[in-house]
Amino acid sequence: MKILLLSMPDIAPLLMHESAVHMAHLGIASIGANLDPGHEIFLADLVRKRRSVKKYLSNLVRKLEPDLIGLAAMTWQFDTCVKIAHLLKEVRPQAKIVLGGYHATLMYKEIATSPDARWFDFIVRGEGEETVRRLVRALEGQDNVQRIPGLSYKINGLFSHNKKAENLDLSTLKPPIRDKRRLTWGYHIMTNKVEVLETSRGCTRSCNFCCMRYMYGRSFRTYPISRVIEDLDIIYHQCNTRWVFLSDDNIVLNVKRVMELCDAIIARQYKDLVLVVQADCLSMAANEAMVAKMAEAGFGVVFLGIENGSKKNLSQAGKGDIVAASKKAIEHCQKYGMMVMAGLIFGFPDDDAQSIKENYEFFQELGADSPYCQLLTPYPKTGMREQLIEAGLVSNLYNYKTYNGLWANVRTRHLSAEELQYQFWYQREVVLGWWNPPEIIRKQGRAWTFIWRFLAKPIIKRRYDKQLRTVGWQGLFAEAEAHWEAINYFPDLEGY
Repeated sequence: MKILLLSMPDIAPLLMHESAVHMAHLGIASIGANLDPGHEIFLADLVRKRRSVKKYLSNLVRKLEPDLIGLAAMTWQFDTCVKIAHLLKEVRPQAKIVLGGYHATLMYKEIATSPDARWFDFIVRGEGEETVRRLVRALEGQDNVQRIPGLSYKINGLFSHNKKAENLDLSTLKPPIRDKRRLTWGYHIMTNKVEVLETSRGCTRSCNFCCMRYMYGRSFRTYPISRVIEDLDIIYHQCNTRWVFLSDDNIVLNVKRVMELCDAIIARQYKDLVLVVQADCLSMAANEAMVAKMAEAGFGVVFLGIENGSKKNLSQAGKGDIVAASKKAIEHCQKYGMMVMAGLIFGFPDDDAQSIKENYEFFQELGADSPYCQLLTPYPKTGMREQLIEAGLVSNLYNYKTYNGLWANVRTRHLSAEELQYQFWYQREVVLGWWNPPEIIRKQGRAWTFIWRFLAKPIIKRRYDKQLRTVGWQGLFAEAEAHWEAINYFPDLEGY
């Protein structure tokens, strides 16, 4: 059977320009790798084909003539996903189309009863490796779709939903596809080649704005360290890649395992390896020895979910008072030469212009290297969404295309959604100003960071200041909004 697996072209440029970070979709690579032998499997990450999605897909599907096409989509990518599914049905009507990912898992009932259901033949809920493997077998007459946990399928044009699948034993999974079956290339963080690696799945924290628990439950599972090293060897030696993003939801939940993993990485003596990871402040603050070991193993960039400087807002987010832990975690990371990206969330119910300004000032006080700022988003099925709806603060209930952290989909008790959007942008411009690359970034790209700091930034800033004098803050904001609207607009998909 010929199988084509696709990820969506939509991106969320919350850290830097939308062209600066493009990474492979690990989910489709893992699903493809864990199908039974004997199939022709192809992967394409449409983030690398953003300028010509329709042309690329039409030509690709006509060339490959796949029997099964898999689509993976986040909530804010689903609108594009529907358009692509429509296009695929037009170009290759005999192909079966299966939808998977977080949005499909959380919203399968709503999708199944919506007009969009006509473009999909199957929905995979939860982890896809075993469900898709069995679906392929069923399409070949070796299994029965009615007996596959985690699968939704059609009977007389209407979806029927099988029972929920159990979480997988990660030790049984093969490493993801990273070879020529992946048809797109050029994955990068700025000027550095990057690959994505997974060492665990799930998180046991109680953040109520996160939808992770609906994907895996409140669980934490790990791959065998030998399996992680096997995959890292492939990345380092076969893909010739030195930057690796670890997609784990929260790798530091098990401190002992992190130390063992670091020892295994250190033993491999990788040169110039830079690992980028997400972690929680509590674990990083309480375990300095772990942080030191992580730095020795090549962990160079850490994203910390700090979220807010307000104790009240942190409580509403289910985070608890982690301000002191945030400061200690940053102190530990920077002590051992690790760059810190601080995740901040704006738009809590009691936020006003002053509190938004204070949250940016809180970032400066923390001394983190780079902010990762987003607006509070009422993701489907989350506790936060329920709270905000009950309070009458959700301004956009169902246009999920703007649910990427960049747009205000809520209002506060003091700011309309439009005012919140403006203050989110304006206070950042005024308080944080222009980005200054931290030392770890300068080391990895001396040439381009020099050009940015001493040539490009001064020129752009002079032009920016001139525009500010001409059109004012509101004029600059209108230009910024127009740019955001264009980021995930694909003209060639209009009409689908």
